[in-house]
Amino acid sequence: MLRPATVIVAAATLALAACGSKAEQPAPKSAGPVPQLDPPQAAEPVAGPPVEGTPPGQIVRVGKDPQGVAIDPESHIAAVAVDGPPRLVLVDDRSGRKLREVPLPSRARHVSLAAPGGPFLVPCEDTDQLVEVDPRNGKTRTTKVGDNPHDATAIGSRRYTADEFGSTMTVVRDGRVRGTVPVDAQPGGIASVDGKLFVNAVRSYTIEQYSEGDRPAGGGSQSAGLGPSHVVVGPAGRIAISDTRGQALVVYDTRPRLRFRARLPLGGTAEGLAGDPGRGRVWVTLSERAKVVPVDLRPAKPVAGKAVATARNPLSVAVDTATGRLAVASKADGTLQLVDP
Repeated sequence: MLRPATVIVAAATLALAACGSKAEQPAPKSAGPVPQLDPPQAAEPVAGPPVEGTPPGQIVRVGKDPQGVAIDPESHIAAVAVDGPPRLVLVDDRSGRKLREVPLPSRARHVSLAAPGGPFLVPCEDTDQLVEVDPRNGKTRTTKVGDNPHDATAIGSRRYTADEFGSTMTVVRDGRVRGTVPVDAQPGGIASVDGKLFVNAVRSYTIEQYSEGDRPAGGGSQSAGLGPSHVVVGPAGRIAISDTRGQALVVYDTRPRLRFRARLPLGGTAEGLAGDPGRGRVWVTLSERAKVVPVDLRPAKPVAGKAVATARNPLSVAVDTATGRLAVASKADGTLQLVDP
């Protein structure tokens, strides 16, 4: 149930303003953003047609339904979550060599990195667990968290999960839950920058700011688009939100406060995001167009660059911030594409 403040925000942003359900939407018959749904529902990626030819770079077969992916820039290890059975596949992003597979208690749709050197943060939805995985040896630590953890981030020794079906954020430190706080309806993404947390709620269509700590305090929420899904950090503390239903990228400043900066239409269903702050950009997958697009966030108005072709249905992308190399997960093909853009 939406909290009263959330209902006001969601109603006020229907002209603007979600990742969460289990199935994908069919491809729309006409171009342009899919209309908003009433009652509000989380936006889902749109599957595209088969891709002709081979996309650039190296193609590594990793397993069924790869979705979440992250890269550790110190070890150059890419971690991708696959299903059947659920596991985390660790790949050297320079050679494409599979290093090991780490069993997971249930499937994961997001993978993130706590800090350079690790661990990887893997929220396992069906068993309500956060699994921390060491990139170098695959050792794990598992903590029970909230209902359907969908995404995770870290500040120092604390890990924070966005519990999608509980509409909560869980705080974990040293393998123990230290606190749980309510957030806007159906949190599907979470990011951290400058000691602040930003929660993207995919059914209330909001981005909400919180302080760090065992009991994070909310600092208010703003519209995140027509149907947002993911959120990442870009340059100068800016955050970028993929407005999946609205086929756009929404950008906010966070310094000194959360403030709308720009909205950039992309002409395709924006889904996966990867931030590369050192190069001033984020990467956005367009699921039905089989492309990943760089967006320069440094200008007052963000600028989209030359797209890179991918395999069919790219739902997630990660960037090695040390080298700029991309890893794109294709849910349809069961592959990980490693490419230097």
